[in-house]
Amino acid sequence: MNTSKRFRFWRVFWVVLGLYLFFGILGIITMSITPEAKEVNLAKMLTWRHLSSQVASLLFTSLFYYFSLNAFYPLYATRKPAIHFLKPAVLTVLAVTAYYSFTYYFLDRQTIGITVNNGPSKVQATMALLLFAYFIGAAFYLGATLLIAYLTYLRDERLQRKVLEEQKLQLEVEKSQANFNFLKAQINPHFLHNTLNFLYAKSLPYSPELSEGILTLSEIMRYALSEGNTKDGKTALKDEIEHLRNVIKINQLRFSNKLNVQLDLEGVINGARIIPFVLITLVENAFKHGDLKSTEYPITIRVVVMGHKLFFYCRNKKKSGPGPKELSTGIGLDNIKKRLELAYGDNYEFKVRDEAEFYTTELTIDPL
Repeated sequence: MNTSKRFRFWRVFWVVLGLYLFFGILGIITMSITPEAKEVNLAKMLTWRHLSSQVASLLFTSLFYYFSLNAFYPLYATRKPAIHFLKPAVLTVLAVTAYYSFTYYFLDRQTIGITVNNGPSKVQATMALLLFAYFIGAAFYLGATLLIAYLTYLRDERLQRKVLEEQKLQLEVEKSQANFNFLKAQINPHFLHNTLNFLYAKSLPYSPELSEGILTLSEIMRYALSEGNTKDGKTALKDEIEHLRNVIKINQLRFSNKLNVQLDLEGVINGARIIPFVLITLVENAFKHGDLKSTEYPITIRVVVMGHKLFFYCRNKKKSGPGPKELSTGIGLDNIKKRLELAYGDNYEFKVRDEAEFYTTELTIDPL
């Protein structure tokens, strides 16, 4: 829970100003309809001394609640022992006392009206009466601050608990969906993998090209099956790149090796690990929307590994007319961003440049 500056000054100021105006108007209405208040001289309320006192009261109250609420709220939020409340409580009492002393001696020093034997009389405030008034005022300010900070803490905690419950429920739904998809994947890829191996064996005597295509497709299905159950959510980078080669290879076989695809690898990839199906999804997107037979602008794929840093680059010229389309895994760019965020946090950078004729994706992960 974020506890720094929970209460903003201007928000506190406008709330205090609204309360001042409300109670001021209410007081004027009360005096106007109360017979005993007919002798009140409203002109005295508009004197420089009285107005200065009210402005000082507004500013002090706003600053007081701004600092005191931001002091007490973190103590509630972090569940500090009661002893930690002592210091800000003492400072609160001292601040109220200093304010009352200032206003009494410099802004609004007045006599106090009392009634003796049904007759009005005015006496000068004594030190005992002032101390009693200061104590009551300080107790009110301190109690109001503690109550507001505590109620705000309870509300924020309830909202945070609600958000956490919603996130937990969403994770449970996603987990159930992932388990369901995994069960489906355990059935279909196994069946297809075994069937493809059978077809590969049967096709060997008839067509080397056909058997090579079946074997490549079988390897693609095997990778899709085995990498769906990685323990840490990552796979060996060399296996991901091999899967990438197989996808390129199967597409070349489909179009009689007429596709212009340039794959460049730099650095040592052995030992590096990456979340699966990210690079291949970006390449499949290029196959799906790119001009695959452009001799001037081939699909360019670059994988660079420098220590623990990975740089991936894929650029293709956009298809200008109808042409072959490669089926996508259905993961999509949005899903890739979510997976990268979960796996690498702030340690990755993903850029997409969608230009008029070209489409480029760049991915940097540091460290892997």
